[in-house]
Amino acid sequence: MPIKSERNLWAWLVMVVLLVFASCGKRHDDDENLAIFKYNESAGILTLDPIYAKDLPHIWACNQVFNSLVAFDDKMNLVPMVAKSWDVSEDGLVYTFHLRDDVQFHEDECFKGEKQAPEPVEGPSPRRVTAQDFVYSFNRVVDKRLNSPGMWIFSSVKHDEDQYAFTALDDTTFQIELTKPFPPFLGILSMTYASVVPHEAVEYYGDDFRSHPVGTGPFKFQYWKESVKLVFRKNPDYFERDAAGERLPYIDAVSVSFLIDKQVAFLEFIKGKFDFMSGIDARYKDELLTYDGQLRKKYVDKIDLITEPYLNTEYFSFFIDPDDPLGPERAKALRQAVNLCIDREKMLRYLRNGIGEPGTGGMIPVGLPGHSSSIGYGYDLKQAQRLVKENQLEGYLLQLSTVADYADIGKFVQSQVEQIGLQCKMEVMPPATLRSMRGNGSLPFFRASWVADYPDAENYLSLFTTSNFAPMGPNYCHYSNPKYDQLYDKALLCNDLEQRAQYYTEMDSLMMQEAPVVVLFYDEVLRFVNKRVKDMGSNPTNLLDLRRVKISNK
Repeated sequence: MPIKSERNLWAWLVMVVLLVFASCGKRHDDDENLAIFKYNESAGILTLDPIYAKDLPHIWACNQVFNSLVAFDDKMNLVPMVAKSWDVSEDGLVYTFHLRDDVQFHEDECFKGEKQAPEPVEGPSPRRVTAQDFVYSFNRVVDKRLNSPGMWIFSSVKHDEDQYAFTALDDTTFQIELTKPFPPFLGILSMTYASVVPHEAVEYYGDDFRSHPVGTGPFKFQYWKESVKLVFRKNPDYFERDAAGERLPYIDAVSVSFLIDKQVAFLEFIKGKFDFMSGIDARYKDELLTYDGQLRKKYVDKIDLITEPYLNTEYFSFFIDPDDPLGPERAKALRQAVNLCIDREKMLRYLRNGIGEPGTGGMIPVGLPGHSSSIGYGYDLKQAQRLVKENQLEGYLLQLSTVADYADIGKFVQSQVEQIGLQCKMEVMPPATLRSMRGNGSLPFFRASWVADYPDAENYLSLFTTSNFAPMGPNYCHYSNPKYDQLYDKALLCNDLEQRAQYYTEMDSLMMQEAPVVVLFYDEVLRFVNKRVKDMGSNPTNLLDLRRVKISNK
């Protein structure tokens, strides 16, 4: 055998041996000695670029890798993150953030060689975060060429056509200027869209940044086989520490699977293959829960059930057509009658095992300042029947559009409205179709929901301002009321939290008198957690925070 070939053979054998040992080492996802948090995401993940994180599956994944200036804790208090403090000018227009000087981007290949001017370094290296990184990251969000669904979060920032008022005063001082006061703005900056990213990584990976993210978060990207498995490993240089001075996070890795069938994923969770499951599917809710929403006894020794109010309002919405042949007063009476004829407590008891609060208030969910349980509609069958009769609505046909996951609730509402003399035809359609059709006003009565983007009632009430008419905005029902719009503008100029909450309640009450929506229930966060997981916690926005989670492998 030639010497060169022999050397190549030995090199190949050495490589195989090293791979075998590596597969048995600490970096292997199934190593019993590692504390690995495992969960399933049946909806799938398309990108790990935070400017596209518009729903919980993407937010959960991106929040392990990235940080924002500020964050909300489990009690919905705004707390520092990359920004250690901030100042707001007296006129409410200028926000100045003072950044930590110990936050580093993950160690990555993008920070070496010519890609990291001015001085190349040997091998992967981390880099400290500066104010200029936030200027770059926020400009990515508003870059029209990138088409981020989060562009709206900076709509109140002062700007001309292309230039936004994001300014790095120095390495640790970042400033934003608004066009007008907007009290919820700080909360908006906690959103995943507002995460800080390094320009080196975006430039180095290009379009592949979506599948090779580089951030500052508690975990760093390791592996992603799309539709199969996603793995994050502990960031050893993460800047946060616990009260005892120990660096977070405690666990070694996060493993995400992508089983599409929720029933199969549930069975794997019961076997202990997954550590966590959020929410519950109709196919196995009775297996896990009693009719009053308690965990069944046979699972008490294996699973912890964590519940709390969720900032999510589930509702059906009418489209208010100015050319409705019923006329404005009869159309209003119809909407009120539908609101009054639905027994929400019965619906929750039989269809959701008691999970959630009956939607007898307005759009603002339980737990947010401004919520009032007395401004909505309770169950009053006689009053509903009276409205139908007095307005000669007998036999009127309601056309209800919903999605498969809410077909059971749709059938329940269908049966309820028929008992007051109305007809109801239900159509089940794909979610994408429903979203498209409600946006262009072609659905007269349809299923909708709103999960808080940030914990302020303004996020719900903005859905009903005239300026937010769909398709340009989220006012799908086309409710319009000049007094409502005036109150909304007054609330935005009010920095007094109690006074602002009063404005919110007044707006919600005014809107509900016109009944453009049928609020069904205020949801609950429902978390099923393997007993080996400790300190899981929960929060009203259902964010997945794994920084302080501990896992016992015993």
